[in-house]
This record gives sequence, C-alpha cells and structure tokens, in this order.
Amino acid sequence: MPIGAARYAGAVTENSSSSYAAAGVDTAAGDRAVELMKAAVSATHGPNVVGGFGGFAGLYDASFFKDYKHPLMATSTDGVGTKVAIAQALDKHDTIGQDLVGMVVDDIIVVGAKPLFMTDYIACGKVVPSRIADIVAGIARGCSATGTALVGGETAEHPGLLGPDDYDVAGAATGVVEAGSQLGPHLVADGDVVIAMESSGIHSNGFSLVRHILANNKVGYSDHLNELGGVVGEVLLEPTRLYTMPLLNLLDAQPGAVHSLSHVTGGGIAANLARVLPVGSWVEVERSTWSPPAVFRVLSDMAGSSLESAEGTWNLGIGMIAIVAADAADATIAALTADGIPSWEVGRVSMAAHDLSGFEQGAKGVNGGAVRLNGRYGN
Repeated sequence: MPIGAARYAGAVTENSSSSYAAAGVDTAAGDRAVELMKAAVSATHGPNVVGGFGGFAGLYDASFFKDYKHPLMATSTDGVGTKVAIAQALDKHDTIGQDLVGMVVDDIIVVGAKPLFMTDYIACGKVVPSRIADIVAGIARGCSATGTALVGGETAEHPGLLGPDDYDVAGAATGVVEAGSQLGPHLVADGDVVIAMESSGIHSNGFSLVRHILANNKVGYSDHLNELGGVVGEVLLEPTRLYTMPLLNLLDAQPGAVHSLSHVTGGGIAANLARVLPVGSWVEVERSTWSPPAVFRVLSDMAGSSLESAEGTWNLGIGMIAIVAADAADATIAALTADGIPSWEVGRVSMAAHDLSGFEQGAKGVNGGAVRLNGRYGN
C-alpha cells in the first residue's frame, strides 16, 4: 500500500490515523522525506515541466513535437537489482539513484532517442526521510547529467513485507526520436566498426553472483582488500557510468556515423551486441583489446573461475557498444574519449558466409546477428 506521503507528482497524502500508524505506516516521515528531496528534484525541471512539484501526475509540455515530421516516442523501465543489498549493508544510499538512471535512460539512447522525462518508485519497509532523500537525490543527479526531467515518483512503505532497512527502486523514462532516424540493425553494414565504451565497474547487473562469491569467501562489504584498492562495498557501489549525453553529442556532431548501439547489461557483451546486429551478420570481439578492471579479476579469482566464465553475467569493462561506419570510426573514438568515455575498437561486422559454431546468436527474443569473444584478455 502506498505510504501516502505527498511525494512529487504521483503521490497523495492520506490522513494519518491511529489504525494506519498501528499498521506501521508513518505518513509524517514520508512528508519529511519529500521536503528533503524537493530541491534536488526541482533542479531537473526545465521549461517543459508544467505544474512543478507535488501534483498527482507529472505534466510535460510536448508542443515541440510539432517540429518533428513524425515523432516516435521511446520508453524504458528497469531497476538496479540486488545491488541495493550492498547499499543497505553499508548504509550508503547516495549512488544507487544514478544506477537507476543508467539502467533506464541509457536504454532510451540505444534507439537514438533523446530522453525527456523519468519517474521513479521506491518500496521500503520503513520510511527513513534522509535515506529516501539520498536515493532520490542520486536519481536527480543522474537525470540532470542526462538532460532528463524527473517529473514524478512514489514512495511506498510496506511494513511486514520488507524489513525496516530494506528497499527496492525502479523507474521508467520516455524519449523521442524522429521516424527514420532511429538507430538499429537495419543500418548496420558489412565492414562497420564495433567500438567499445569503458564501464565504470560492474554497473547494476550480476550482483547476485557477486554476493554469492563474497559470501562463499566470507568477505564482508566493510572489509578492505588491497587487490581492489579499497573497501569492498564502496568499490562495488561505484555508480553506473552514464552514456546518454556523450552519445547525444556524438549523434549531433556526426549524423549518420552511428548505425547501432548496444547497452551492455544483463547477459553480457556477446548477447547484448547480437541483439543489435542484423540476421546473417557476425562479429568476433577481440578480448586482447582491453584489460577487464580489477574488480572483475578479483571476484573471478575468489570464485576459482576464469573471466571468460563470467562473460554472460558481467560487462567486464564494456558498458556500451557503438557500431559505426568504417570511415567514421577514428572520429567517433576521439569524440567519445574527449567527452569522458574512453573508447576503442574491438571488432568489425562481417556479412560473409561463416561457420557460426560457438557464436552467441540473438538474445532476449531477438533473432539478431552472431557474436563470439575471441582470444585472451589483455593484462
């Protein structure tokens, strides 16, 4: 049942009653959380946000759609998985919001769409105002960094279902792209260059495996590991890198250069790349072109397994992939790197007949191209 806090756009205050309080729902705490988050949320609002903070629904002025010949709306929804367990264990909640934005908004840019606005949802066992405000402040920072207005949200208190310190977060975003300008497999051509963009760490996928490995090795989140260069939990909470703004800049500066994008999330590099390739194409991603960060190596060593065995779970240092025209590859790499996203070539698209044994072919219901990771990782 929703907490009934006067949460920005999408929540409503219910009258406090002894029966509601006895059930463990604290509407006053919800109101305090709203006051703490108000400034951060409002800072994401540009002139297109109508009505400001606190309505039942967020309003967004889409009159600029008239400047499009045929606007297509793009939408995405996601959460951050069990990474929240580490934030809860360390009582550190100011980064998980950026993870949410990365998982949601960076899916919008994959089709070439510009993100417009986002809403979020937080379910918790008990509303702790400062904790909720930290989570939402992180979401707001991520929204600001991607040019996305945070126009709505809801906090729900679920006593008896979630523990007092438990919570989960989810969100949804909407964007727009001109019909005919969307990116995808239909643009990919023989000889296109596959460009990897560096991740900031594990991002927000595969944390059930992370937690399993640490538990089996009796390693705590507050432990310091020299191999990781810091406290385990703090290293793991490194927020998801945001790719939207550098990619929007690239699409504006080099129209037509980028043919397809892949967000490397659940399923790893091969599966996510295969989804954005046309049927009949294939790519061999050369592992020798990069060295997976220490966090992946340390966890693999703890598990007594190879990096290769985690390729279907973790991003291993690549958070986003661009497939670009061959004559635009160098300029693309230079532009992304200059915009704060270290990038490099990892392979080329081929349409030639080839034995596809051992290749990943399509994923998540998409009958796409074929991808195989080849060789050994760099040191």
